[in-house]
Amino acid sequence: MKDLLIRPGRVDELGSVEALLQGASAWLASRGIDQWQYPPHRDRIVTALERGVCFLAFEDGEPIATIQVDDFADPEFWGPEDDPGAALYVHRMAISRGAAGRGVGRELLDWATDRAAEQGKQWLRLDAWKDNEGLHRYYEGSGFTLLRIVDLPHRRSGALFQRASKRGTDINR
Repeated sequence: MKDLLIRPGRVDELGSVEALLQGASAWLASRGIDQWQYPPHRDRIVTALERGVCFLAFEDGEPIATIQVDDFADPEFWGPEDDPGAALYVHRMAISRGAAGRGVGRELLDWATDRAAEQGKQWLRLDAWKDNEGLHRYYEGSGFTLLRIVDLPHRRSGALFQRASKRGTDINR
């Protein structure tokens, strides 16, 4: 997609971020997937917008996707043995249904990987819903490796994925 603009969202764009997340939630529910079947965490989104780590992707001036990319390594998933500081982490990525199937998600993940490399990070990481196998295949098809599944009874997420940043790829040659 050559005309995709990705930039930090603004606090006054909270509604756009929430609408994208709610659209993803409705789509998942329509497919019988119980992921994200709760209202978006408005407080977390506002904090991410204020910190400049919640991004919106625009096509023809319209928001079509959102992604949060930051250095928060959930301590229930990423321990000291993972070297949490060596990565950036993806949270709350959602694509509008109108833009689905056009490579927007992969472009966002590539953009996030480049961002990790620019910040000197070796990895781009994320956690996904443990039982959403279609999502697991999507991430694996996007160059991520499933590291492990952390099965905590109070968490539905826990499938841990990572892929090397360009810096990480260069280091490992």
